[in-house]
Amino acid sequence: MIGAIVSFTLMAIAGRAISFELDTFEIMMYRSLVGVLIITALLSLTAKWHQVERAHTGLHLIRNVCHFAGQNLWFYALAAIPLAQVFALEFTSPLWVLVLSPLVLGERLTRIRSLSAILGFIGILIVARPSPDTVNAGTLAAATAAIGFAGAIMFTKKLTRLTTLASILFYMTVTQAVFGLICAGIDGDITLPSLVSLPWLIIIGCGGLMAHFCITKALSIAPATVVTPVDFARLPVIAVIGFVFYNEPIDTLVILGAVVIFGANYLNIWSETRK
Repeated sequence: MIGAIVSFTLMAIAGRAISFELDTFEIMMYRSLVGVLIITALLSLTAKWHQVERAHTGLHLIRNVCHFAGQNLWFYALAAIPLAQVFALEFTSPLWVLVLSPLVLGERLTRIRSLSAILGFIGILIVARPSPDTVNAGTLAAATAAIGFAGAIMFTKKLTRLTTLASILFYMTVTQAVFGLICAGIDGDITLPSLVSLPWLIIIGCGGLMAHFCITKALSIAPATVVTPVDFARLPVIAVIGFVFYNEPIDTLVILGAVVIFGANYLNIWSETRK
């Protein structure tokens, strides 16, 4: 989980560092191309190409549309609002999963899940403090990104019941590279990264794959009740980085809202694992 925290934090720093040179579609295109190279190399070195199946292309497409939309909005929010606020709103993804899973996965919305969702959205209100003065494109992008990530989580869960991890990662990187190429090139102008931006793009590409690998590995070793609190340590880490390097004030209401969101997530995880 420390590896996941480092990966997500480096991705946020790198995303902000290149946001003034590349738009979000270009960032996603280059990030996915780096991912394609890494996945292709790993599958070749481990001789696991047979694990990449051709079935369930529709589910792969829906899953990757959700993730592509969420990731683009996340990169946009990084340059528009304080880093701690982006991470706090991102942590609402599991709560959107609770709300939407009865529709997508056919799971039952229990009392504890309903209470967790309500508490989580109270946390969102504390973080975002919606008013004409506080709500802007950045906060809306970060909040909507969480919904995109929730969709990706739900369809990933469906896919893990049907296909291999190699298939999910391979189609994710290839599909999103195509999406990025189409969206970045629709205006006929794709910016080539400078020598300064190139290392940041490599960090984003490697960091995205490493973060998901670390979380998956952590969940295979320890229960979610242990893993999730460590993941939420990303918030104070990014808040300190924002304060030290970007002169972003540490907003006590953002921290308070994040604590409420964490409590809502932890309540649901504790209830599920206790069963």
